[in-house]
Amino acid sequence: MPVDWVTFDCYGTLIDWERGITDALLPLLPPGTDRQALAEWYIAMEAQFEAEGYHLYKDVLDRVGRRVLRSLDVPIGEDQPSPLPSSLAEWRPFPEVPAALRALRDRRRKLAILSNVDRDLLESSIAQLGVRPDLAITAEDCGSYKPVSGHWRFFLARSGATRERTVHVGASQYHDMRPAAALGFRTVFVDRHDEALETSPTRVIGDLRTLPDLIDELATQE
Repeated sequence: MPVDWVTFDCYGTLIDWERGITDALLPLLPPGTDRQALAEWYIAMEAQFEAEGYHLYKDVLDRVGRRVLRSLDVPIGEDQPSPLPSSLAEWRPFPEVPAALRALRDRRRKLAILSNVDRDLLESSIAQLGVRPDLAITAEDCGSYKPVSGHWRFFLARSGATRERTVHVGASQYHDMRPAAALGFRTVFVDRHDEALETSPTRVIGDLRTLPDLIDELATQE
């Protein structure tokens, strides 16, 4: 089936958000704090907070960042902001991402980003990618967070694309693989942490280096 559109999660898939988050929080924590454990703790607390209802993502970063710091016994006042919202513009893409996006664009694929953030925050990250997507859908547009289906439904309405000719790429089984597959999209799981598969993505890759060729392969299959 031909592939007209490739849609992406942003943070964790294109942008190294775990490093961005931990770079911002580690200076406030005791020396020797484990970076990976901190990232996992933040991600779990953010998912819990987002499940409570929609807030602007800059508020999510602020409130969850402060919750994480307090849970690790860092004194932070109610009126003291988390360092996370202001750090997001500096979060960098994974090294292979700009070249992979350029290759997809050169092969005439349309690109979209479906992200659980605000429009202004995503715009600052797009500036880091070196390639501007044809379409960007944010939680601010939908009023909901993935894994709720609003991002994909909004994408279909805005783009005129079909599920059959779109492939969704993401690094979260919870936020992306399961809901996209349930809606009928082919999926590519970017497994950066050697995870146990709890879903059934169409393909699994370790990073985006091979993605342009993989999309060409999927486009030739019935």
